[in-house]
Amino acid sequence: MRIPDLIQKKRDGGQHTEAEIRFLIEGYVNGQVPDYQVAAWLMAVFFQGMTPEETTYLTLAMAESGDLLDLSSLSHTVDKHSTGGVGDKTSLVLTPMLAALGLTVAKMSGRGLAHTGGTIDKLESIPGWSPVLEDEAFLKQAREIGLALVGQSKNLAPADGLLYALRDVTGTVECVPLIASSIMSKKLAAGAKTIVLDVKVGSGAFMKTLQDGQILAEAMVNIGKLSGRNVRAVLTDMETPLGRMTGNTLEVLEAIQTLRGEGPEDLRELCLSLAKETLLAEGFSEEEADRRPREVLQDGSALAKLRAFVASQGGDPSYIDDPSLFFVAPETVEVQAHASGFVSHIEALKIGQALLVLGGGRETKGEAIDHSVGIELLKKLGEKVQAGEPIARIYHQNKGKDAALKLVEEALKIEGKQPAEAELILGHIA
Repeated sequence: MRIPDLIQKKRDGGQHTEAEIRFLIEGYVNGQVPDYQVAAWLMAVFFQGMTPEETTYLTLAMAESGDLLDLSSLSHTVDKHSTGGVGDKTSLVLTPMLAALGLTVAKMSGRGLAHTGGTIDKLESIPGWSPVLEDEAFLKQAREIGLALVGQSKNLAPADGLLYALRDVTGTVECVPLIASSIMSKKLAAGAKTIVLDVKVGSGAFMKTLQDGQILAEAMVNIGKLSGRNVRAVLTDMETPLGRMTGNTLEVLEAIQTLRGEGPEDLRELCLSLAKETLLAEGFSEEEADRRPREVLQDGSALAKLRAFVASQGGDPSYIDDPSLFFVAPETVEVQAHASGFVSHIEALKIGQALLVLGGGRETKGEAIDHSVGIELLKKLGEKVQAGEPIARIYHQNKGKDAALKLVEEALKIEGKQPAEAELILGHIA
């Protein structure tokens, strides 16, 4: 095989064999195929697309380019992936719920970048909690507690990192087969048998329209099926932030509140929906999949799993018992309603950008963040407000306060007419 022939084949709309894709990816990772040839091939893929089979071959080649996590000693292994959003603390609630349901979550999570937060960053708000576990301890904890969550320290899908860096500088990022293979290569390498995908759609998400979200979700579900995994996707709204809290510590507080059977309705609804999809993928009946997640929230068993998980990874469990121990930025400024009426719009992207200027997010990988800052939405979409009433609160440490205030003011719109209730769950793909 010759790389120029593969480029021409895809340029002319041809379909690659598995051997051809493996030859290309292995050669690139080994340094035998130069950037300029892979860049030409990526542009050909951008214009010609890939079949589900080709996309799966690419995903598997990328997954097998590095370490593969062996979870075969564990039963009922499940994983969840979100395409990223503002205020998205779902993993903090969902993973202990799944553990309480008797499933095993042995998961690798990432850190936040730009306006989307990372689960690892949020958990590091808990004093002592560490994202580092040796392999044996990781599997032991997953077996005994049902939940172990670590940072991406392994050499997972290195081909994805190389390809993404090249896509970023060649105008080929927005290509569904390449996006789907990038996400799913890491999920397949992480070893879980069942994978549930939360595909966000809206201003605060990577996919801005429902149609684009559906196309991506279908591509990822197809990869899962063709790879022998149980994969389902839920399309969810990210036009407005999830819950009332945005910011690492604030989101942990809201997650604990939700696990106590309280918390905002949209976060609770999303976690119940994702838990139901996971149970359905694992073969549970519709009735069980609907009932049992509600039970583990009501009886406290999901909260107990979070406590055990935090303690097992070095965190201080007293913070779960008494959330008032958490340090939240002491300085606050409130955003007041400029008129009476109803909250008609809360732009997720601007709320995420406000967190970024406060120091609660990072512009570049490895940048330090302030866990204590954030934004609290005192009023949500559709709620009635009076002129001069506080509608949002910014927690800051005298960094970026004015810029954040302006962004939050721009994000919130008030109109005289109450808006129609927004749908949180936009669709399911199985």
